[in-house]
This record gives sequence, C-alpha cells and structure tokens, in this order.
Amino acid sequence: MMNENDKTEILEPVETPAENITEPSKDGRKCPKWLLPLVAAVCAVILVVAGIIGWNAYSGAKLAEAKEACVTAADTVRNNANEYNALLNGDAADAAAVKAEQVKDSKTVESLGKELKASAPEYEGCVAENAQGLDAAAVKLNEQADWYETHEKSLSKAVRAVVESKAAKRLDDAKTNLTAKLDEASKLLADSDGKVADNATRDALSNAIDAANGLKDGNDPAKIDGARKTLEDAINGVNASVQAKTDADAQAAAAAAQAQAQAQSTYSGVSSYSGGAYGRTEGSTSGSNTYRGTTSGGSGPAAASAPKPNLNGAYGCTEDCYVPPNNLIQH
Repeated sequence: MMNENDKTEILEPVETPAENITEPSKDGRKCPKWLLPLVAAVCAVILVVAGIIGWNAYSGAKLAEAKEACVTAADTVRNNANEYNALLNGDAADAAAVKAEQVKDSKTVESLGKELKASAPEYEGCVAENAQGLDAAAVKLNEQADWYETHEKSLSKAVRAVVESKAAKRLDDAKTNLTAKLDEASKLLADSDGKVADNATRDALSNAIDAANGLKDGNDPAKIDGARKTLEDAINGVNASVQAKTDADAQAAAAAAQAQAQAQSTYSGVSSYSGGAYGRTEGSTSGSNTYRGTTSGGSGPAAASAPKPNLNGAYGCTEDCYVPPNNLIQH
C-alpha cells in the first residue's frame, strides 16, 4: 500500500481548443492561430483590389490604343479620299469631256467611263465608345482607305490613257494634214513656173516645202501644225501672184485688142474722098475720068504727090489715074 504521504495526484491532460493553440514564431514567440487566416484574407482583398486596379488600367490602355488606331485609320481615309476626289474633279473631269472620235483608241474613253461610275464608300468615323467597337471601326476605315488608294491609281491610269490617246490622234492628224499640204504645195510650185507676177512668192513656197519636209516625221504636233500653216501662207502667196499675172495678161490682151480694133477702124476710114465720087478733069481728052481725093476725105499735096499708075482703061481711066490704098475703090 502506498503511504498517503507518498501518494501523488495523477492529473489527466486537459485538451486546449485548436483555435487557441499558438505556434512559435521564428524568434521563439508564439502567435495566435487566428492571425494567419486574417493575414490571408487581407492579402486576398489586396489582390482583388490590385487586380481591379490592374484591369482598369489595362482596359484604359486598351481603349486608348483602340482610339489611337481608329483615329489613324480615319486620317488615312481622309487623305486618300481627298486625293481621289481631287483627281475625280480635276483631270478626270477634263478627260471625261473627250469624245471617242477625238482619240486614237476609243476603248480608253470606255474604260474611263467605267472608272467614273465607281461608288465611293460612306465614311462613318470613330463613333464607338469601347475598345471592341473602335477596333471594328478601325478595320472598316482601313478597308475604305484601301478602296480610295486602289481606285485613285486605276482612275489615274484611265485618265492618262485618254490623254495619251488624244495626243496620239492629234499627232497623226497633224502629220496627215501636213503631208496633204506638201503634195498641194509641190504641185503648185511646179505648175506656177513662169506664171507668177512676183517670183519671190515661189521662192518662199520652196523654202516652206523644205522646212515642212524636215518636220513631217517629228513628234511635236504644234511644230508640225506650224509648218502646215506656213505652207498655207506660201501657197496663198503664189496663188495670189498667179492671179495677179493672169489679170495683168488679160488687161494687156484687152488693151492690144482695143488698139488693134481702133487701128482697123481708122484704116477702114479710107472710104471718104474729096468730091465724094469720080470726076472728069477739066480739059481732059477722050472723055477720061480722074479720081480726086485723099484718105479721110482730105486733099492737098499728099494726094497730089501719090503715085498714079496706069490702069490701062480700068475704072474708066485711060491714063494718070490714082489708085487708093488696098484698092479700096468705091463707086
């Protein structure tokens, strides 16, 4: 048996609640067990707040980026549209006024007409309020910018084709007209030899022909047209000189004919004689008749000194009868 004095009280262990159990810290001090969940909760709150702040920052940056991209796309559309419209209202409008008969290739006019019928896209701009809407608007604006750029190039090509075709036809027409005028000038130069009032006009025509021959194969329609105009002026000068000589020759011929007619009229006036008839001379014998008279009805020494051949009884004369010129004897 045990001595009551030796008895010791055996105590059973008492369990302590878990939430009150503390763990020793690194420095050996014990911390309340509830502290760790509290710290974890605070950290979680901090993370959530940080996430929200970060998301808002990201969203704001994304929105700003989308706005910038949309604005850039809008600026590109405006620039491309301005270039297209400037061409459309300028050179393209001038080329559109060119007719098919004014160009060498009429297909160029048809192609330009098709380009002018293209419908430009409708500009909407950056009207969305979120990044997704702005991104979609930027995509559409970039497509519109591409449309303007593509059609500006194709329209410019069509306009250039019309302009070049018109220039080609003008050059061909200038060469054709000059060639025809050269043929006319060369023929006139040959036909007018000796038929002009002033031969300097033929020299000018010859020089114009030489100059035109030097330009007829050129590529400058303005110079070719100038050579043709010079030829026309030279041709007109020769024609005028030919006409002047023709008129002068006609006047000279008319004057000569008039002078000849007057001479013949004067010459035929030798039908008027003194006394108007043949008369018997006073004291004549054998009944002979003597012609007394002169040309133009005059009388005098000239008539007395005219030769008096013997007509051997002609016209009633037996001797010393006067015979008028050309035997113009009137009874």
